[in-house]
Amino acid sequence: MGKNFKSAESVCLGHPDKLADIISDGILDELIRKDPFSKASIETLITTGLVHVAGEISTDGYVDIPDIVRSTLIEVGYTKAEYGFDGYTAGVITTINDQSPELALGLSPTGAGDTSIVIGYATNETENYMPLANNIANRITKLLNEYRKDDILPFLRPDGKAIVVVEYDENDKPVRVDSVSILVQHEPYISEEELKREITEKVIYKAIPEKFIDKDTKIIINPIGRFVIGGPMADTGLTGRKTIADAYGTSAPSGGSAFSGKDPTKIDRSASYMARCIAKHIVASGIADRCLIEMVYIIGMDRPVLFNIKTNNKSIDTDKLQEDIKNIFDISPIGIINFLGLRKPIYKLTATEGHFGVEREEFKWELINNDILGELNDGKKRY
Repeated sequence: MGKNFKSAESVCLGHPDKLADIISDGILDELIRKDPFSKASIETLITTGLVHVAGEISTDGYVDIPDIVRSTLIEVGYTKAEYGFDGYTAGVITTINDQSPELALGLSPTGAGDTSIVIGYATNETENYMPLANNIANRITKLLNEYRKDDILPFLRPDGKAIVVVEYDENDKPVRVDSVSILVQHEPYISEEELKREITEKVIYKAIPEKFIDKDTKIIINPIGRFVIGGPMADTGLTGRKTIADAYGTSAPSGGSAFSGKDPTKIDRSASYMARCIAKHIVASGIADRCLIEMVYIIGMDRPVLFNIKTNNKSIDTDKLQEDIKNIFDISPIGIINFLGLRKPIYKLTATEGHFGVEREEFKWELINNDILGELNDGKKRY
């Protein structure tokens, strides 16, 4: 058998696409803060000197969208005119429409707000049940964000990206990092040699567990040389373009839908969180080392038309496991919202810290429920 590799990508807060996600979710949070039952599908486009916010919103609240946009740009770090884009001078255009009246009349309060394929995944190769490549890539960009803001690496600018490739053995266990590639925006005064040395020593070696680095691990930093001009001045940013970075890299397929800017009635977001929650509990219970949940929802319907569980454990009775999971978890759209507490302003956090793998009180889909674990453990003999 040939070698087996899996990869993952993560981007810094100042990456144009991620910046668009953060703005969209920042607006969503303020809407939910004013009216928890707000419905929204918010798209943000960012280019040199301009932010265009568009979409559909239905709410009893009011939010100052230009103010949210500008404060977000400043918070992320776009504060200097020399970056070619900053929160003090960027123009803001809004094109907001009401929700389609046909959809509003046709949807029940408990039905799915969209038609979607959703995927959830978990693996026991790491403590947080995420693929190793995702954890390393996310750790790298988190360090870059923190070191820039804390002036530990003062030469950093807001834009950046990391891609990590991990090699697996014949048992599908990670054995080494094959390569780590970082593109990071920087101030013009830093030399290429010094930048590469600082990033290698203070970021890469801190982000990757020592046992996964060997003499053949390829470390690539800014391979085309200088990266001074970045962010929206260099590339247009759009909400929802980082679907693989927001999910599981190449370890699991993508449902194809983006998350940011969508209220919890949009089932492609809320059910993706529930699918992750289910997969994580199955792996945490020891039923399988890896688990993938696939669900298909049709707009207006209160149950998925497909619910499928795939694990690496070929000896279990998947039909019985699926039957138990449907009894343990309410996978109706309204059941998901209530179980995960999704009518709260938590979404900007998902856009900045990651949708999966971060165990915080606000992210109910990432928290292990001991009662659910107990039910799964009790059912092991049936499987």
